[in-house]
Order: sequence, then structure tokens, then C-alpha cells
Amino acid sequence: MQQKTVLVVDDSASFRQVVTASLEKAGYEVVQAADGLDACGKLDGRRIGLIICDINMPRMDGLTFVEHVKSTVQYKFTPILMLTTEGHPSIKEKGRALGVRGWIIKPFQPTVLLQAVEKLYPA
Repeated sequence: MQQKTVLVVDDSASFRQVVTASLEKAGYEVVQAADGLDACGKLDGRRIGLIICDINMPRMDGLTFVEHVKSTVQYKFTPILMLTTEGHPSIKEKGRALGVRGWIIKPFQPTVLLQAVEKLYPA
């Protein structure tokens, strides 16, 4: 059975480590990216079943990255979960319009994250 792969995009290395530890403990393989531009380079044909992304990042923010993902044939149907401090309704609405499937506000509980991941990326 192939391990499920999640792409985690956040400019905070320590935050990526916390998310990665939670996901790996639950059996997921994790690919990390430091911002949207870095994440674009990780969409290199490998199988990614879910993307967890922050919004406020240098070089390419999360919503711009979502637009890129949704315009890429191989990844356009990959579910995206935003994990961010941004909770303003207008930003959430823009994310939904772009194709974001879930939204968790930082700080977060690992159990809440894993429940969302399992809902968007079922076995």
C-alpha cells in the first residue's frame, strides 16, 4: 500500500515541524515547502493527496499558490486545507471561491487537524 503524501506549506520552520510530526505520527508522508514559490517546485509530478497551506508567506502567498495549484492539470483536484491566522470572512470566502476545501485557524489542536485531514484525504 502506498503511503499517503501531504504537502505542508508554511514560512515558519518550527510550525512546519509541528504539523509534520502530527501527520507522520498518523502515518502520512510529508513534503515541506517554505512558501508558495517553494511549494510550486514540489509539484513536480509526485503524488500529493492533500495540501495544507498558510496564507501570509513571503515570495508567494497562500491564496496565490492555491490559484497556481488549481490551474495545474495534475493537481487541480487536490484538496487544500488552509491552516492560518487569517479568519476574516472575506478572506475565507476568497479561499473557498478559489477551491479551498477546509480552514483551520492557528493556533490549532493536532486532533482537529488530523480530523480535517482524514475528512479531506480518506483512506
